[in-house]
Amino acid sequence: MCRLCTTLASLTVATGVLFGCADGAPVAQGDFSPSYGGIETILLDGDLVNFRVSMQGARDNADVAAYARCAAAQYALIRGFGFARHVRTNVDKRGSTWRGDAVYTISAALPKGIKTIDAEVTVRDCGEQGIPTV
Repeated sequence: MCRLCTTLASLTVATGVLFGCADGAPVAQGDFSPSYGGIETILLDGDLVNFRVSMQGARDNADVAAYARCAAAQYALIRGFGFARHVRTNVDKRGSTWRGDAVYTISAALPKGIKTIDAEVTVRDCGEQGIPTV
């Protein structure tokens, strides 16, 4: 019985720690100070758009993909659409420069698929994170 009490107490403390971390406070980014090099937008076919981005100071591929996602979201809004769906992103690093080559479809209605983004929400999030858009 005592072992059960100890386990429950441990779970309660662990849950409290987890909820304490989820209060919305910004997470320290350390020395992360990226330099965003620009966005090239290429309309491939109607609703299919290619975004080429470059940056320095990325921590990994996810930072480059986030930059491309922000570009896609803003582009969708500029074109009068509210949504985008991620098709693919390729990332390459040469020296200190990271390059992303991403393809998204844009649409007025929520597209099918699991990699969809709400353009308005995404652009707002990008602004809060300091990631530039188109």
